Amino acid sequence: MGGIKHEAMKQRDAALPATTLGELSDRGVGVFCWCNRCGHNATIAVARLIAELGPQFPVPEIGAKMRCSGCGCRDVATRPDWPSLGQVADHTSHF
Repeated sequence: MGGIKHEAMKQRDAALPATTLGELSDRGVGVFCWCNRCGHNATIAVARLIAELGPQFPVPEIGAKMRCSGCGCRDVATRPDWPSLGQVADHTSHF
């Protein structure tokens, strides 16, 4: 991707507000956690996180408060556990 387009997309994304725990609760979606060191991952129920952090807490910042239960590392990434679209079976172009 060109440098100008990449930078424009980065600025646009930075201006978007992060999804909060309350928004995930309204949609019935959990929080997916991934350890960047060992690859261990898990989904955590939003109700538990809201009880500890509050409904306005931004999802991307949750990882800074977590520790991997597999290796003890604090390098944990978090994102909404959006429902899967399933396996992609056809990669051919239909243009």
